[in-house]
Amino acid sequence: MSTMADASAQRADVATPSLRLLRAALEWPVAALIVAEVAILLAGVVSRYLLHSPLGWTDELAGVLLLWIAMLGATIAFLRGEHMRLSFVVERLPDGWRQRAETLGLLLSLTFLVFIAPPAVMFAVHEHPITTPALGIPNSVRAAAMPAGMLLMALIALGRLWRRAAPAQVLAALAVIGIGAAALALSAPWLKSIGSSNLLIFFAAGVSLMLLLGVPIGFAFGVATMAYVSFATRAPLQVIVGRMDEGSSHLILLAVPLFVLLGGLMDIAGLARAMVAFLAALVGHLRGGLNYVLLGGMYLVSGISGSKVADMAAVAPVLFPEMKKRGQKPGEMVALLATSGAMAETIPPSLVLITVGSVTSVSISALFTGGLVPALVVALALAGVAWWRSRGDDLSGIAKASRSTVLRCLLIALPALSLPVVIRLVVTEGIATATEVSTIGIVYTVLLGVLVYRQFDWRRVFGLVVDAASISGAILFIIGAASAMGWALTQSGFSTQLAQAMAAVPGGRWGFLALSIVAFVVLGSVLEGIPALVVFAPLLFPIAHGYGIHEVQYAMVVILAMGIGVFAPPVGIGFFIACAIGKVPPSEAMRPMWPYIGALIAGLLLVAAVPWLSTGFL
Repeated sequence: MSTMADASAQRADVATPSLRLLRAALEWPVAALIVAEVAILLAGVVSRYLLHSPLGWTDELAGVLLLWIAMLGATIAFLRGEHMRLSFVVERLPDGWRQRAETLGLLLSLTFLVFIAPPAVMFAVHEHPITTPALGIPNSVRAAAMPAGMLLMALIALGRLWRRAAPAQVLAALAVIGIGAAALALSAPWLKSIGSSNLLIFFAAGVSLMLLLGVPIGFAFGVATMAYVSFATRAPLQVIVGRMDEGSSHLILLAVPLFVLLGGLMDIAGLARAMVAFLAALVGHLRGGLNYVLLGGMYLVSGISGSKVADMAAVAPVLFPEMKKRGQKPGEMVALLATSGAMAETIPPSLVLITVGSVTSVSISALFTGGLVPALVVALALAGVAWWRSRGDDLSGIAKASRSTVLRCLLIALPALSLPVVIRLVVTEGIATATEVSTIGIVYTVLLGVLVYRQFDWRRVFGLVVDAASISGAILFIIGAASAMGWALTQSGFSTQLAQAMAAVPGGRWGFLALSIVAFVVLGSVLEGIPALVVFAPLLFPIAHGYGIHEVQYAMVVILAMGIGVFAPPVGIGFFIACAIGKVPPSEAMRPMWPYIGALIAGLLLVAAVPWLSTGFL
């Protein structure tokens, strides 16, 4: 036993320095790429709007760099263990079985990376003769990011196995994977003969099993798609690479890392604190006043950061200490925080809105406009529940802020409060696109932090940029893998069958909306929001159009439904993130969640029943 422990420690000592060196080698280039993207897009806006001399190459170069940001960011996320996964089953296993499950999950990810890397290399080689129209850059410069990222993640996976897994566990996991692959190979003629029914094996059963094993969501999608293409079709694996490339490098997705970065900059620049302080001075003395401040803060901050995790992390630390002083129960606070996160999914510039626009070709500007009122409806429903549950609060020790205090807080917060307005006007007035507007927000936030609030900590900027790369890399990897899986679902004929089944739903338009709500609540709780939308939105939006449902209204309905699934216990990962941010055990917050979940459902049904709430200002 001691020998094995010593050997494990030696492997860790050998691998750790090399992984640290790799981390440093990744973080600086990806940070430079994101800074370069900000500069390139900002130069395009300035040249086009102020100098009236558009630069034809900015979008082209930004698109070349985006795939490198996505793959290097995904690699950093893999190195940090930040790829999204469902771990609640694995964490409840005994230690020995948990280690076996984690080893199997890591080897499944490694299997995907090893087998997809050669087709990725060939894909890059085949892209070399193609050049960009303005700059003449070979497309292989961009496409090379795919094999580079795959190979780097494979090296990290090998290092992790070397450090953490016992040889017996690795051999057992390899045997399981080998037996599974052999069974699929022997069953290949039968799998091809049963048509689209084989999707149940690869995607329903296969993806579900891998998610329960804790395999990161993007890799679970990738492994299932690779197995489907290999054993149930005659298509080459290179088609997966092409679909991943197409799905994760759409230019509109450049808004993902830039808006995540904007959310972090907003925090260190003091904007969130200024806004929340003003709201607290305004209504903090009312019964349940800080609950309203939390809802208002989430509504305002969501319009800036685009990331719900960043939103909750920005608002909760400011409000929770004072809420506790006033006797608020921690579980109640986290319940409201989580459900406000679900409410804020439709507030621009939400990453979910950007994703929906990129995969369905719905106007991003229209989605940004249509998302504000539905979120307000749901916020009012949550406020009603918050008022009801706080009706017995003792306010005898709470003093109303003086008019001068409110005015002073308003003056301090006014520059911060204007940021959502600036972002909205820049898009609607045609000054910048939905992708470019994030750069305007970044410059505005930095200027406010340096010149107005004077608390901008430059030492934290590098970490924020790398964090933005890691978060966005994990998201874009999921989008790419989900795009490949969506191709498999489409070419198998599943989309046609789904359309026929949905068209036959009893109740016509209303039956379709009801089924969509139930489906996306379930999908949101199981697959997370973005993967579910990437896979199913392109299939369902045309059906909704056939029923005469406006695409923006349908987007709001499915996004709110998905948000309920993401943040609802017992499996919604957003609920557990809110508990982690609030430092409250999930068991303490689960019971207070249900009245607020009821308010979310009531608001969602109202948005589904009244199209004007989504389309009235288009």
